[in-house]
Amino acid sequence: MSDTSPTVRLPGAVLTEHRFPVPLDHDRRDGEQLTVFAREVAAPDGGDRPYLVFLQGGPGGESPRPVPATGQPGWLQRALRDYRVLLLDQRGTGLSTPVRSPGELAGPELADHLALFRADSIVADCESIREQLGVDRWSLLGQSFGGFCALRYLSVAPHALREAFFTGGLPPVGAAVDDIYRGTWRRMTERNERYHARYPGDRDRLRRLLERADAGEVTLPHGEPVTARRLRGLGNALGMSDGAEQLHYLLERDPGSPAFRHDLGPALFTGRSPLYVLHNEPGYAEQQAPRWAAERTMPDAFRDDPTLLFGEHVFPWTFEDDAELAPWGEVADLLARREWPALYDAEVLRTVDVPCAAAVYAEDPYVLRELSEQTAALLPRMSTWVTADHDHNALRADGAAVLGRLFAMARDRT
Repeated sequence: MSDTSPTVRLPGAVLTEHRFPVPLDHDRRDGEQLTVFAREVAAPDGGDRPYLVFLQGGPGGESPRPVPATGQPGWLQRALRDYRVLLLDQRGTGLSTPVRSPGELAGPELADHLALFRADSIVADCESIREQLGVDRWSLLGQSFGGFCALRYLSVAPHALREAFFTGGLPPVGAAVDDIYRGTWRRMTERNERYHARYPGDRDRLRRLLERADAGEVTLPHGEPVTARRLRGLGNALGMSDGAEQLHYLLERDPGSPAFRHDLGPALFTGRSPLYVLHNEPGYAEQQAPRWAAERTMPDAFRDDPTLLFGEHVFPWTFEDDAELAPWGEVADLLARREWPALYDAEVLRTVDVPCAAAVYAEDPYVLRELSEQTAALLPRMSTWVTADHDHNALRADGAAVLGRLFAMARDRT
């Protein structure tokens, strides 16, 4: 049975914490159990409104922590006008049971464990939670990787859904993982060109910084050296609306200063959870093994010019160059060579009678517009908003407007 904490009443919102037991492996329901944490947020008069489940980006991302007094996150205030929102810490994240570590399991056993933290298991958790709450149907909001989970939900349990909203996260269905990564490199070429045109002086700054890194002179606050190739992961920020400026303001600092070292760590893209790097490529692989697709498909231009920065790309050496990730290197290779089952069912999606709306960002380097549009065409009740006016972080940057538009679009199709 779920464990529910007493409600906390804040100005403008009522918060209730839930902890739900779920099987580690939903095919072995009597086996090891996990706890999935979720925070329910309702307007003071909205405790009986329908549920909207928020599926965070990642993989490996926990749900945002709401601060109603400051209106954060901005999209939440808009959502609370129509729903009570369930902020889900997906399995392995936040206050949910963490993944087992290389110190607890190893090799194929750890790989089998981590394989149970993909979108299919997250959706199975959601279905268990829905049943434990006694909810007939609910709505979904999927941001980035959360949209991958939402599409999986539509493939396996559309009967449980009232609506589904996607923001920068309508994934490809059945695409070859190499084709996906070739597309991300094309987008990153464009983002690099745009960045260097805006800040032409940063190319020389980057060269000097990379030279210092090769000499072992770029470090994090605790003294860990940062390699030149790891520094190129700073380009992952370029897909966000404020990413170019944040990168520029970092590069204008003295690399030897405490401020630079302090700011460098969070700017490196490996994330707060090992799941982000471990499941980045497997999250795209359907009935195929990713086999380090980003490394294999990297264009020659990126190999030849070190001032071209990487995007959301994970490499075998990612686990060599980051001391915190190093223990995960062996299992990362096992996951990269694993053939993963399909997440989505195109035939089912063609029959889904659920209103859907998606914000598709035309120049998104993480989730490719052209593949998102192909997926949208599968869903008979999908309304798609393709826009070049927003970037991948639009839900965070202008959430109330984005969400309000998606709500209206879905309801126009009801």
